[in-house]
Amino acid sequence: MVKFIESELVDLRREVNEMWTLVYNQLSCAGEAVLTFDRELAQQVIIREKRVNAFELKIDCDAEDAIALYNPVAIDLRFVLAMLKINTNLERLGDFAEGIARFVVHCDKEELDEDLLYELRLKEMVDQVLYMCDTAKKALNEESVELALSVFGKDNLLDEINANVSTILATYLENHKEDIRTCLDLADVFRKLERSGDHITNLAEEIVFYIDAEVLKHQKKTIKGKVDKEKKEKE
Repeated sequence: MVKFIESELVDLRREVNEMWTLVYNQLSCAGEAVLTFDRELAQQVIIREKRVNAFELKIDCDAEDAIALYNPVAIDLRFVLAMLKINTNLERLGDFAEGIARFVVHCDKEELDEDLLYELRLKEMVDQVLYMCDTAKKALNEESVELALSVFGKDNLLDEINANVSTILATYLENHKEDIRTCLDLADVFRKLERSGDHITNLAEEIVFYIDAEVLKHQKKTIKGKVDKEKKEKE
């Protein structure tokens, strides 16, 4: 029985890693598409969303089978439960990537104002989301609580950038009233990126739960504060 469940858990980890790689690429391509206004690349993201959904269903099924057939306990059970929740959050990240790509495909502009995107710090936000996603994946593969916790502090930058978006766009619209629809949709892109950060911190929560059996749900602000304090002390 032990050998069978070990094999199932190895397969489950592999599937989650494959889905994680796919979702990371979806976020990366969606970010690149909106930065370069590449509609062909955006369309590819939309098409690949079906693969993300298929992965979610497969992982859900395999995780549920592992519980029903092998009755895992202790760390094995925590691993399966964590993979179920990680799977759900990865699927939501895939949804955000698709939503960003749809903005590019459906926007009636031929290009976006580069100066506006620079002021909005769009590239910085996309890069931070990708960094957080990659760091969380490393935390799982290396089973590192320290790496997982570091993700929480990185979410602050996303909150900061998103908080300034409305003011910047409102100022821009004073002289570009014809771009109201585009600016509203662009603000939604930033909200999706900010929410992506929230879901990546959820991934980090589940990694800590799996490794240390510690539940961090609803403690994000406290953890962020501790991480920022530790960072300042090191500086």
